[in-house]
Amino acid sequence: MTANTTGEQRRIGSGFGAHSTAAEVLDGIDLTGKTTLVTGGYSGLGLETARALTAAGARVLVPARRVAVAQESVGDLADVRELDLADLASVRAFADRVLDDGTALDIVIAGAGIMACPETRVGPGWEAQFAVNHLGHFALVNRLRPALTANARVVSVASSGHFLSGIRWTDPQFRTGYDRWLAYAQSKTANALFAVRLDALGVRSFAVHPGSILTPLQRHVPREEQIAQGWFGPDGGPAPGFKTPEQGAATAVWAATSPLLDGIGGRYCQDCDLAEPATTDDMLVGGVKPWAVDPADAARLWDLSAELTGVG
Repeated sequence: MTANTTGEQRRIGSGFGAHSTAAEVLDGIDLTGKTTLVTGGYSGLGLETARALTAAGARVLVPARRVAVAQESVGDLADVRELDLADLASVRAFADRVLDDGTALDIVIAGAGIMACPETRVGPGWEAQFAVNHLGHFALVNRLRPALTANARVVSVASSGHFLSGIRWTDPQFRTGYDRWLAYAQSKTANALFAVRLDALGVRSFAVHPGSILTPLQRHVPREEQIAQGWFGPDGGPAPGFKTPEQGAATAVWAATSPLLDGIGGRYCQDCDLAEPATTDDMLVGGVKPWAVDPADAARLWDLSAELTGVG
């Protein structure tokens, strides 16, 4: 497997697009006998992802910090197990249980995350968005690598939010000058770089931009700020260009299952296809910025993440 570069980011004509749903992407794909793990699988896009994968025949594991809430949300849809991505001991315990069970994982979709939260410190003082969105998933996937099947795929849910920041190498934990949006952006760049490096190390991986969707992810963004950002139209509904949760879940499911991606990896995906290099700063147009697919930065971030977490 080879690492990704921006030169390799070209659409392949998947036959799907921005309005495709997860169910449409999985039409004709039989996942019977496959086991998938979906972090964040009990809310928003993650819940739609779990529904679609279950409908296609897969067994779905949903890690959850709030187990009771997750169980009420998913019902019989998935197997809920306790996990707090902000706590490396919890990550270790979860992974150990999976390995002890002998569970073989065919698909991992790393979709849990937080966005634009007030300055919060977790673990040894890590900035929460970098810790939860990236470092927790980094440790989780690396601890679960013995459970991954030979043809497993790992999908990291990134965002066009990466447009706002690369990795802040001199201050990744925002020790000075915390900015909630730049912290979110850095974590989404990290999600994309994680896929680049993991694929280069031999585990088929993709990063995806699900699109702009109004979900509980926006819980830390006041309604008036969402309106000021132009997220709502005059009728009070989502602005043009926003997707439904069913459409938002489609790209991750496509990246996890599409036979068109056999032999391809380490790429950034959007609208159920490979993304093109970004040519504007318009996040609704999307594409991928070069700092989110740079192999050297991906390797550097991997080493930093391994040093911080003691895993990898």
